[in-house]
Amino acid sequence: MRQKELRLALVCYGGVSLAVYMHGVTKEIWHLAQASRAYHSGEGAPHAVGYVRLLRDLEQRHRLRLRILPDILTGASAGGINAVFLAQAIHSGQSLDPLTDLWLSHADTDSLVAREAVPAWRFAKSWAQPLVWWLLRRPGNVVSESVSPETRAEVRGKVSRLIRGRWFQPPFSGLRFARLLRDALGAMRAGPQGQPLLPPGHPLDLFVTATDFHGYLALLPLNSPPLAEESEHRMPVGFRSPVPAAGGEDLADPAELVFAARSTASFPGAFPPLQLAEIDALLAETGTDWPTRTAFLARVMPAHVRQGRTEQVSLIDGSVLVNAPFAEATRALEGRPAQREVDRRFIYIDPRPNRHAARQRNGDGAVSFFGAIFGSLSTIPREQPIRDNLDQLAAQSREADRLRQVIGALRPEVEASVERLFGRTLFLDRPTARRLAGWREKAQQAAAEQAGYAFVPYAQAKMAGIVDRLARIIADHAPAADAPPLTTIALRLREELAQRGLARLSTPAGGATPGAIAFFRAHDIGFRIRRLRLIARRLSRDWELDESISAADLERAREAIYEILALYFPLERGRDLGPGVTAAAGNVLIAPGTAIDTLAASRLLPETDLAAEAMLEAALAAMPRPLRRRVLLTYLGFPFYDVATLPLLREDGYNEFDPIKVDRISPEDALSIRGGTEETLRGIEFYNFGAFFSRSYRENDYLWGRLHGAERVVDLVYSTLDQPAPEAEIRAAKKALFLAILDEEEQRLTADPRLVPGLRAEIAAKLA
Repeated sequence: MRQKELRLALVCYGGVSLAVYMHGVTKEIWHLAQASRAYHSGEGAPHAVGYVRLLRDLEQRHRLRLRILPDILTGASAGGINAVFLAQAIHSGQSLDPLTDLWLSHADTDSLVAREAVPAWRFAKSWAQPLVWWLLRRPGNVVSESVSPETRAEVRGKVSRLIRGRWFQPPFSGLRFARLLRDALGAMRAGPQGQPLLPPGHPLDLFVTATDFHGYLALLPLNSPPLAEESEHRMPVGFRSPVPAAGGEDLADPAELVFAARSTASFPGAFPPLQLAEIDALLAETGTDWPTRTAFLARVMPAHVRQGRTEQVSLIDGSVLVNAPFAEATRALEGRPAQREVDRRFIYIDPRPNRHAARQRNGDGAVSFFGAIFGSLSTIPREQPIRDNLDQLAAQSREADRLRQVIGALRPEVEASVERLFGRTLFLDRPTARRLAGWREKAQQAAAEQAGYAFVPYAQAKMAGIVDRLARIIADHAPAADAPPLTTIALRLREELAQRGLARLSTPAGGATPGAIAFFRAHDIGFRIRRLRLIARRLSRDWELDESISAADLERAREAIYEILALYFPLERGRDLGPGVTAAAGNVLIAPGTAIDTLAASRLLPETDLAAEAMLEAALAAMPRPLRRRVLLTYLGFPFYDVATLPLLREDGYNEFDPIKVDRISPEDALSIRGGTEETLRGIEFYNFGAFFSRSYRENDYLWGRLHGAERVVDLVYSTLDQPAPEAEIRAAKKALFLAILDEEEQRLTADPRLVPGLRAEIAAKLA
């Protein structure tokens, strides 16, 4: 039985009121993750029964046991709110339903408007009535241009109240918005508590973008002058936390999650910019403490902390600068454990991919007065192309393919070198851990000597990667407020190593110097991980077609290799290494050698190697001879592969270095029931603000988000198969999920009594 992990990095766009649609999509990702955990643990999942059936069918019909791990979540603007709440639900095991209630019941102009902006009576600001008429009722007015006839009266009434409220100030209350976010998070904690949806210890990354309105001065190194100052306005707010073994634990302090959600969705002109005083006032209402406040601020706004200006920081919508935070998701790939074969996907939710076609249909001529205003506020900043991000991911995938081709071409020569080095009798025995250690050192020395001139750039690439990794671990452990820049730490470490005679890593006769060997043995965890990952990839992809090796033997071998990998991942991430490392990190600029030695003593890589090789000895003993020979050839031949490929990687090999596939979820991709954005969504009206003026619009878009999310989830799951599944099987899976969603939502979605029955009839007709 083949096992695979489908790992999801989710990117949630900004989209004004279309965030309600995106919530429907993210809810299906949540249900899929719930089903995966329930299926593999044997526990129940009452809201994910359809997805449990989908995973069971995949295993029974296609011999693939699939786990789903949504472990990287990024978002901007209102999409950032969806990312924050989904991350909390995945990390804690709590329900996502309180966010549904927030979107449906409170994401309305009447709920968000500031108390002082509400007109006192019907004829308040009577002098403004002509302006209201001109805006909302004259021929060709802004409502008639962009709102469906049946909703125009409701929209006109709410826009009229906004216009007759306060002028030249944001109409909506930031504190009221923050209060709604706090209450929704509180409802999650007070509601049903399940288990975390990721394995214990697996890192969960959350990033949302905010825009620092005033910004701060950042130094740019130049040739001339040596330094220049530039104003920096990007402020990503990130969280990384290993998943707990039990449920109910928050991803971060609730004040920090509210800060993240409120800041990323602080729409310019609609809400006042977020300042810390607002969060402090929110906490004061309930007498709640924020014990991690100092550390949090030092992490997200270190420049302002150093300048003592945190109270003056004003944060506005993250989509102003970064609408689709792919870069943050890409950086989060670093150092993620793997228990089995990984299929990594980047999924971005784009609720309106047809925006350009819609503009062409409406004409590319003169832009109306209000079209220009609303378009610049709600559309253009959030619709910058993501081509550069996708090109970067495509380049990484091409490089991974190129690496596999290089390794494949090297394989015959490497295996011949290993056999010449040890003799064929090596593979007839069952090696002990002691023999493995001796053979490993002999193979590494031979690879270094035979590499010739190629060993010099290889050793320098290894050293550079190790120093950068040590610098990051030290920076993570240094006191946040006083942490020196990463580049400064790395420079001091290199100076220290040069003083220890490690500027030169190879001998004139070839191979590594004794000092380099000792340093690599103490610190080069990347080499260990790359070697084991190569064996795991071959067990998953290269040897499955060999009829002399059974699927059961391959699966047992894969599990054993991933168990050995699990020994190294906690050391690689360098988390919680103790007070000694923290003290050394805080003093790294004065005593960099102490920091290096303390890390070596804390991680104890040579001792971990002994445990790893004992486990490998047991795994090899259980393998049939043909498989044992292949694993040994790969294990002992890895130094030869590494010398040739590490300089090509342009990084230290810690990351998931496999091809990354990118998938989109949008109304234009889910066409089983009804096709396209304009045929399904109502929030696109009134310049994407439509759903904030009508509950029936919100219910419509939320339900279509769930249906589209379910359809694309089925496509995603079936795309993990090596061979396409029958179309009838896929259609049946989608239909079952569609009907289950309608049954679940029928009692909740009542604003338009025709919505659910009408969709049920469409599904019956389209998917008969």
